[in-house]
Parts: sequence; structure tokens; C-alpha cells
Amino acid sequence: MCGITGWVNFSRDLRNNADVIKDMRDSLTHRGPDESGLFTGKNVLFGHRRLTVVDPTGGHQPMTKNKGGYQYTIIYNGELYNTEDLREKLIKKGYRFAAYSDTEVLLTSYLEFGENCVDHLNGIYAFAIWNEKKQQIYIARDRLGVKPLFYYHKNNEFIFGSEIKSILAHPGVKPIIGEEGLLEIFGLGPARSPGSGVFKDINELRPGHFLTFSKKQLDVKRYWQLQSKIHPDSYQTTVAKIRNLFLDTVNRQLISDVPLCTFLSGGLDSTAISAVAAQQMRKKGNILNTYSIDYQDNDNYFKKNDFQPDADSKWIPRVSEAIASKHHYYNINNSELVASLRDAVIANDLPGMADIDSSLYLFTKNVKNNFTVALSGECADEIFGGYPWFRNSEDINADIFPWSKSLALRKYILSDKIDDNSLEEFVRSKYQATINEVPLRDDETEKESKMRELFYLNMKWFMLTLLTRKDRMSMANSLEVRVPFADHRLVEYSWNIPWEMKYHNKIEKGLLRDAFKGIVPEIVLNRRKSPYPRTYHPKYGKLIREWISEIIYDSSSPILKLINKNHIINIIENQNKELNEPWFGQLMRDNQLLAYLIQVNIWLEYYQVQIDF
Repeated sequence: MCGITGWVNFSRDLRNNADVIKDMRDSLTHRGPDESGLFTGKNVLFGHRRLTVVDPTGGHQPMTKNKGGYQYTIIYNGELYNTEDLREKLIKKGYRFAAYSDTEVLLTSYLEFGENCVDHLNGIYAFAIWNEKKQQIYIARDRLGVKPLFYYHKNNEFIFGSEIKSILAHPGVKPIIGEEGLLEIFGLGPARSPGSGVFKDINELRPGHFLTFSKKQLDVKRYWQLQSKIHPDSYQTTVAKIRNLFLDTVNRQLISDVPLCTFLSGGLDSTAISAVAAQQMRKKGNILNTYSIDYQDNDNYFKKNDFQPDADSKWIPRVSEAIASKHHYYNINNSELVASLRDAVIANDLPGMADIDSSLYLFTKNVKNNFTVALSGECADEIFGGYPWFRNSEDINADIFPWSKSLALRKYILSDKIDDNSLEEFVRSKYQATINEVPLRDDETEKESKMRELFYLNMKWFMLTLLTRKDRMSMANSLEVRVPFADHRLVEYSWNIPWEMKYHNKIEKGLLRDAFKGIVPEIVLNRRKSPYPRTYHPKYGKLIREWISEIIYDSSSPILKLINKNHIINIIENQNKELNEPWFGQLMRDNQLLAYLIQVNIWLEYYQVQIDF
């Protein structure tokens, strides 16, 4: 894993701007602390920071190869999981390789297949290639959006980077947000519209897309989309195929030249990954290390609810013993959890999921002390329907995002300067735009179409929010986290599996549970879904309310221009119980809303955001 950034301008000579690209590159040092590199051309500058995972000596970047008398230079962030398959194909076509890195295989794939090289990739990636022959830059992002890529295009300037901070490090780019950016923050946050960078003139390359930029134009194209068709397989065949795809995916993602571990919550998804990893490591005479997170004294304050039916603490030791892993517990105290809200904002370049982010930031920082690569269980719930909103008819038939069903609280906190109607129209337009993209089949029932729409919404919005969170918090600590359930083959196959199969015997993820029989220990095979843990300690709420109160009563706080101060005071004093609803998803409510506002204020201050509306 790495950090990439670049600057292209066909109307000026950039070769004397090495200091600019170095600043842009080094803003991403956390993504790649092991090495740095530069590529300098007349109209193009590339910067690269490397986190060494595979082929330490042969994977230096930027990497250049020659073909037909022209040079082709790549900078790349990610991992290919079909490197050897691709290398074998390319060798048969006459290519030779200097080393065994996936970077060289990826660049060679571009030499052979051109823009269609992405059709041959299995992995997580964002990369840029300078094509000397065409005088063109080619940039692509993986199908599900595991790895990030942002870009700025204005006048003759094209600037890009793994994170927004690398673009803002360019002196020509200012941290400005307009009305649309504010609606992103307050109407949709911590989610973002597909392709939105929130800041003016900054966009995110959408998953499954590539772009080309030349003297003539900027052209963005989609290269991957889910295809809806009849699922021909029986239930037992489907179970077997899911099982085999899963096993192949995890085994491919265990390849690493540096220490590797897994995250283990004691739930179905992380247990399945850890069980396979532990078995493979035992074959090599090694023991798998597993990690979990919890909060100081959380057992004393845990509150059961429909989203979180039980705590992980009683399940983790049982699973660890069953799979024979060496387990590590990391308990966070509430003071550092609150203090790290700032670190999480800087890691994300935007307000995020409050303490859900800051806890992951602290957790991955701890894991990095001993490991460079980890495997995690994200994406299974979005792909196989693990959330309650897949089973509630009210959510299925709603015409709004199920993880943020009511806009009342969002409207309530806003300043009068931001129109309520604009916020509602904005959110509903984004919802409808996504619904319009869903590849429906003409022969499906209304219920089947509704379920397709719900799965599509989850994959394009909720899942991407969680993947963004995982990438930023882990890479802020130079830890690569792989997500086997985001393998595009698994996603493509599961997309057409009928809901009745996924919800087999009316059991949450019933199909997946059957597929994991013999892999997952019996003790957790039927455990109900329990999401990422959050703190229930009253000290957390006390610290959050103290901090937001300081912000509210400080006349210099930039957030005061955007929110209704009196309404926030009502929330702090719990005088608005009728608005006590989730802000986002399953976990962000009550104290997490106030923590989100703290993050907004941190963001406005730290990035010196200019508000233009």
C-alpha cells in the first residue's frame, strides 16, 4: 500500500516545480513511510510514498518501462491478488520481468491491454500511468472503491492524489466549500455523494471508473458495473460456490512479505476470515495473531439493542481458542478516544464517524506496532444483507437512505442561512440518482426490484463509507487492511442471488452461515450480527458535552456560522428527546452527533476552510 500524487499541465513546463510535488508527496508519508520517489517530465510530475509489503527490492516507484521507443511510468497504491496469473499470461505474450512485484505486472498489463487492463485485474488499487507516446495520463480505481483517488481539474491544471490533503498541498488549490459542500456535510455526512470531494473543484474518481487526461480533454469512463440476470444455481450449488469463492479470496489475500494478522470480533465474518488464515498459517508452522477492540469498563455499561444484541467480549476468547490464534486485546480509555477525534479528522480530511473513527484510528495504531498487514471482515453485511433494514418492510419500501431515514435532526441543528428545503431536495436528489442507476431486470417483481435497489444503495453508499473509514484510519498509521468480502468476483456472483436464498430459513445471512459450516466454529455459527463496538461509558458523553460546550460558547468557533446555537444547547442539555434519533447508521446517535459537530469544527479550523455561498 502506498500514497500517490501528481500534477499535469500541458500549457507550462513543470520541471522546476520539484518542491511543490515533494510537498504533495510528503503529505502522504503516513501511507508510505518506507520509501519515496519522484518522476519529473516537462508537463507531468509524479510523487510516490511506499509502504513495502511485497518485493522490497523490486517494487520501487515510480516505475518506468519502455515499449516501441516510448516510456510508460506508473505510480500505484494497492495490491493485486492475481499477480501470478497475470504474469504467466504476459510471459506467454513475450514479456519479461525484472522482479516479482505486482507493480511491474500492472504496468506491463497496461502495455499489453491499454485502457482495458483493468478488466484483467483482481485487487484493490488506484494508480496513474504517464503514456509518453500519447502524451496522456491514465488513472484507474478498483471496482468497489477500497483504495481512494481524488482529483482537481480547473483551467489547465490537473492535480490528483490518494487523499485530499495531497491536493490541498498544491499552492494553487484553496480549501473552499460552497453550498453543495455544506449540504454534503450536514445532509449526508459522514457519507458522501459518489464522486464528491466536498471541497470546490475537488472530485473523487468513482469506484469502477478510469479517466484519461490529455491536451484535448478530461474523459471519465465506467469500466465495471453489476449485471442483473437470472440466478441459475440451486441453493446447495450456491452455497458451494460462495464457499469456494470465499476460500480462494482469503488465500489470495494472505500473500505478504511482511507480518500479517487479522481483526477478530467473534462475529461470523471476521471469524470466517481468521479461521481460514489460522489454518493456512498452521500448515507453514506459524500461529495467526488476532486483534480485537473494546473500551474501558464497557461491560459495566453495555446496553443491548436491536442493532447490537450482545457484546463481543464473551465471544472472542472462545473463537480464538477454537482456531488456535494468539489473541491481542486493545482497550481504549475514553479520554484518548475523545482526544483522537482530531487525529481522525486529519486522517480523513473531512468530518467522519466521530468516535467510531477515532477508536479505529487508535486500534490500528496499536496493531501497527507489530504488523503491517491485516485482514478485516467489512462488506459482508452489505453484500449478503446483514443489517436490520434488509428485513424491515418499512425500510425496504422507504424512499430515503435507510441508515439516515429522517432529516428532522439534520434540519434542526442548521443555521437559518442554510435552507431546510434545499437540504431535503439535495438528499432526495442524491438518493434518486442512485436508484436511477440500479440495473433492474424487466421480469422481476416489485419486491425483487426493491431488494435490488436496497442492495445497490448499500454497496454504493454505506459500504463505501465504511471502506473509506477503514482505509483512512489504518493508512494514517501505515497499516494495510485487506477486505476479502470486497472481492469483485464474490460481489458479482452474490448480486444475482435471490433474497430468499440470502435470507435462508429467515435467518440473517442464512446463506453465508451455511457456506461457512466446517470453517467457522459451531460456537459462533449462529451468533446474531453485532456491529463494530462503541463505548457506552458515561464519561465519554461527559467529555463530549464539555468539549462541544466550549465550542458553542467560543464566539470564534467557525462552526457557529453554520449551526443553530440554541438548538445545539438543547441537545447538550437533553431537552430535545423527540429528536433523539440516529444521525447515521446503527451507531451514530446522541453523543456521536455532538462528536460529529466537534469534528466539523476541527475540520473548519485545521484546514482553514473558506465558506463561499
